[in-house]
Amino acid sequence: MNRVSRSCGALAAALSMLPLSSALAQSQSPSVTAGRQVQSVPLVPAAPTVDLAALSLTAAQAESLAQALRGAEAHGLPPKRFAPDAAMALLAGQDPAGRATGQAALIDLTLAYARAVHVGRLPVSAFMTEWGLRPDPYDPAPDFAAAVQQDRLAAWLASLPPPYTGYQTLMTGLTTYRGLAAKGGWRVVPAGPSLTEGLVDPRVKALRARLAVEDPTVALTGSDVYDAALVQAVQRAQKRFGLNPDGVVGPGTLNALNVPVERRVDQIEANMERWRWLPQTLPADRIQVNIAAAVMSVFQQDTPTLTMRAVTGRPGDETPMLSSMIHSIVLNPPWNVPQSIATKELWPKEKANPGYLARNDFIVIPTGDGGSRLQQKAGPKAALGQVKFDFNNPYGVYLHDTPSRSKFDSFSRLASHGCVRLQKPIELIKLMMAGDPVWTPEKIDATLASGDTVRAKLPQQMAVFLLYWTAYVTPDGQVNFRDDPYGWDKELVQRIAAL
Repeated sequence: MNRVSRSCGALAAALSMLPLSSALAQSQSPSVTAGRQVQSVPLVPAAPTVDLAALSLTAAQAESLAQALRGAEAHGLPPKRFAPDAAMALLAGQDPAGRATGQAALIDLTLAYARAVHVGRLPVSAFMTEWGLRPDPYDPAPDFAAAVQQDRLAAWLASLPPPYTGYQTLMTGLTTYRGLAAKGGWRVVPAGPSLTEGLVDPRVKALRARLAVEDPTVALTGSDVYDAALVQAVQRAQKRFGLNPDGVVGPGTLNALNVPVERRVDQIEANMERWRWLPQTLPADRIQVNIAAAVMSVFQQDTPTLTMRAVTGRPGDETPMLSSMIHSIVLNPPWNVPQSIATKELWPKEKANPGYLARNDFIVIPTGDGGSRLQQKAGPKAALGQVKFDFNNPYGVYLHDTPSRSKFDSFSRLASHGCVRLQKPIELIKLMMAGDPVWTPEKIDATLASGDTVRAKLPQQMAVFLLYWTAYVTPDGQVNFRDDPYGWDKELVQRIAAL
């Protein structure tokens, strides 16, 4: 499959024929404040020309820079890379040449730090194709020079990190998990049969000790009995991992518990890096999809007003990270089948079961060049359901309905060809069209019932962000982790380490 112009759609359906709710918030979605902007000091006006060699740092300014560099580790940056001590030692000396060398070194470190904490360490040339959410270019030199000249270094330094609660809470989480790593992390819970309430098993001691590392309410009793209190602790952990909170320690729960603490630190740092790819200001009205957790949230005036489960791309058909603007909505959309899906999946089914395409409302359309393409007609079997939300992007993905509803009940919802299927698309279209004099709720319902394919232009385009959050902090202060289904955390950490 072409990984840039990707195929998508609820093919499984065709082939078979924030206030958040507390349960969803705890089991699947990030904090309702994860995308919320926090008050920050704006960047100072850039100087028209930059001559860094002509700058003369005061002792107080140099110390301010040194303090910021010493805090680089709190942002997930390698402390040795930004260590200012050698430069500060030269600055403290009496030799003018040495002082000039020390100042130049301190400025170089500061500019490198500013770029890293503001837009990330990974150059755009090193981004994977699917990482379509990319930071704007940033040259910190003009802002730095202006801050020095205006003696506003502290304000400028404070303005550099992403101004979002989601980033700031991950900073706290990073400190917590680094502290756990420094203490040795946690021991692996041995493999074995699933643990259910009431069982007596020597592995229960190891389970209790493992849970207590992250959950201080777990009592280390030394008992081998998998009692009710321990079941509740397992359920809390399962919610943090996005698993079905059934209290049974099966293979999935065991795997999540046994992820090493160092891997969790890597996840937090990778997610902090991705926060830096976002613009400094998010639109107050927007749609956000957490690809890894398969959850969609609508923000109005920067407050979540609608949240629903989603189905996102399966590994191999990844839903890309991107930002765009939803410009229109198609009611009763047909599905123009990507050639890759037609070739690999549909024509083989027709060959194995003649009449399959007709039975599932597919038609063959000549292309005029001697070839043909497949289209699935709008209707009850349509893979795109009743609604499709269109936005420009180079991947050919969109948000849409689906007639196949069973996957929304699952805690693992990576099953699409790359598009995002929505649990409650009709609620979303009515929310987005609220106040429109033409597309009233009654008009929407009547058009859907008619079966006619109609494109409705939004009265005002809405921003959409497809994001990949595998670590985030919920309002209770707990760091939640999700699997890295696409391996993007690992890939990002490796690419940064190779710089």
